[in-house]
Amino acid sequence: MSEHYYSRNPESKSAPKSWTFNLRGRTLNFSTDQGVFSKDEVDFGSRTLIETFTEPEINGEFLDLGCGYGPIGLSLALDFPDRKVVMVDVNERAVQLAQDNATKNNVTNADIRQSDQFSAIQHQSFAAIVTNPPIRAGKKVVHSMFEQSHQALLPGGELWVVIQKKQGAPSAQQRLEDLFDQVTVEKKAKGYFILKAKKFDSKI
Repeated sequence: MSEHYYSRNPESKSAPKSWTFNLRGRTLNFSTDQGVFSKDEVDFGSRTLIETFTEPEINGEFLDLGCGYGPIGLSLALDFPDRKVVMVDVNERAVQLAQDNATKNNVTNADIRQSDQFSAIQHQSFAAIVTNPPIRAGKKVVHSMFEQSHQALLPGGELWVVIQKKQGAPSAQQRLEDLFDQVTVEKKAKGYFILKAKKFDSKI
């Protein structure tokens, strides 16, 4: 079986590198490695999601679902220091990198854990969930992330998703509309859609 960035234990030989990137007006320092998503730069989709995200009206924690080495969750943690940001990924190498990057960027309000989707955070609820989902894992996995996110959001909570049109944005939007009370396209850029799905009540 071939290895993917959503593998639990990447077997590719480690070849760490470090670089800086400007996100939400701050210069962040990142270490990345083989076997993680977008190891050479913060990918355009994640950048667009980071820059488009706005704080929800309700109180509560944020979740970066599939955090990789941490650019989305860490940039939001720095921008919203009064919020706790939980960051999870199935990839153990990515989780270690995210923890190292949190330390490197003096992020103190992030809780970073290894978790296969919601397996390690089943009893937590969130005001906002952000995700750049692993499209190559398949539609079933991505839609499962949407369904579990709906259950994990507080009433008034929001799920923010970045997805390319050619990689299933229309079907993703349709699935979100089936699950959530309100779905809006917050931005379109270079074929990427930023979708915001809002949960108004506690129904499942």
